[in-house]
Amino acid sequence: MNDKYFLIMAKTTQSMLEGEGVLKKAGIKTDLVPAPPEHGTVCAIAIKVSAADLAKAEGLLQEKAIALAGIYEEEPLKLIGLLEKLGKLPVAGDFIKIIQKIEAGSALEKEEIIRLLATRQPREAEILFTVADRVQQKIVGDRVDIRGAIEFSNFCRRRCTYCGINADVAGLQRYRMTEAEIMAVVAELHALGLKTVILQSGEDSFWTREKLITLLQRIKKETGMRITLSVGEWRRADYAAFKAAGANNFLLKIETTNRELFAQIHPDTDYDQRQESLTWLKELGYLTGSGNILGLPGQTLADIAADILYFKKAGINMIGIGPFIPAQGTTLAENPYGDIQLTLKTVALTRIVCQKVYIPATTALASLAAEAQTKALQAGANSIMLINTPPQYRQQYNIYNQKNYVDLAAAIQAIRAAGRLLPDYLSPEIVARFSKDQAHNSLRETGGGESGAHRA
Repeated sequence: MNDKYFLIMAKTTQSMLEGEGVLKKAGIKTDLVPAPPEHGTVCAIAIKVSAADLAKAEGLLQEKAIALAGIYEEEPLKLIGLLEKLGKLPVAGDFIKIIQKIEAGSALEKEEIIRLLATRQPREAEILFTVADRVQQKIVGDRVDIRGAIEFSNFCRRRCTYCGINADVAGLQRYRMTEAEIMAVVAELHALGLKTVILQSGEDSFWTREKLITLLQRIKKETGMRITLSVGEWRRADYAAFKAAGANNFLLKIETTNRELFAQIHPDTDYDQRQESLTWLKELGYLTGSGNILGLPGQTLADIAADILYFKKAGINMIGIGPFIPAQGTTLAENPYGDIQLTLKTVALTRIVCQKVYIPATTALASLAAEAQTKALQAGANSIMLINTPPQYRQQYNIYNQKNYVDLAAAIQAIRAAGRLLPDYLSPEIVARFSKDQAHNSLRETGGGESGAHRA
């Protein structure tokens, strides 16, 4: 049996998607996967086909005049000399065997992932983080990406039991930012040099497809920034319209791949629909984001391992991993907090298994411990999301308690503490400005108080 695979790269993302459609129509099994590290950016994609289908696939693409950038045999990432560099290992033999598999570039099985998640030995955890860091350096490098998030509405029609802005939460002051307020913050982010803005909200019926399209087009026209949407589930046609209007990325977290647990925390959301939505997003050419919550009631290490393998199989480009933090007013308000160490191990294993992806050092981690974000960057994470929601609204976007409002000064400090490189799009002047005083040098307050928003 020939188990070799090849990666076909077209010259543009649009051509890549058109090419995959041609091959699928011809009955060739394909997948869109991250491109090899030496060919393209972190989020560059390639069409994966088997060696048996390669000649037919190449012929079909040539016939349809789809220009190719190259065809490369898929090769496993090998970490030559890893164990030797780690020195003498006072750890269990089964642990060493799993590390040897990683060193040889072999894929981990679910039980092996569970074994690494389960370790309580400090030395084993230290080695796991070192291995993940090595994979990160080899695959995506030391530079950390910084993105700015605007939480523009806390209205939501969903009743997710863990979320502090769900429709059933009583006493929460609801708000909607105006387009003008949103654009003021976008202008701030653009002036700082950031390249990506994240537009995040509950599933708010006020923000219709047409209104979001107008906003997307305006952001693109006035700033040229990349746009990540995190606005829940829509129809496929809506996702296509947002893409055409300028959206580049879409974040839609699965939270857990355990169907029963998913149903418990999402009483009005369908698991298969969530997966189908993620498939649509990928087919439409979005860089897709997903992720999970660690510490949900009833969740097991086997569930977390299944999540990691799902992220790989689904070709998720951006994977957010955060500890559970209870939210006031929800049915899970009295549940215990998620474990930081387990979250860090999950970050590390996600980097090792999924390799060429964006993994944020999440705000939830920073909310539990100031140094946790730095530790995540040392264990495989390679991006940070700033919270740029205007101060008058921040406390109302209470998806969980004690949320840490990470600003640019805090991000710079975390990146430097981790020994990582700041993004090259931040000018020396901006870095100097936000390095002077973390407590006071945050983004200029935007918005004009309650009069500028629609409030319930």
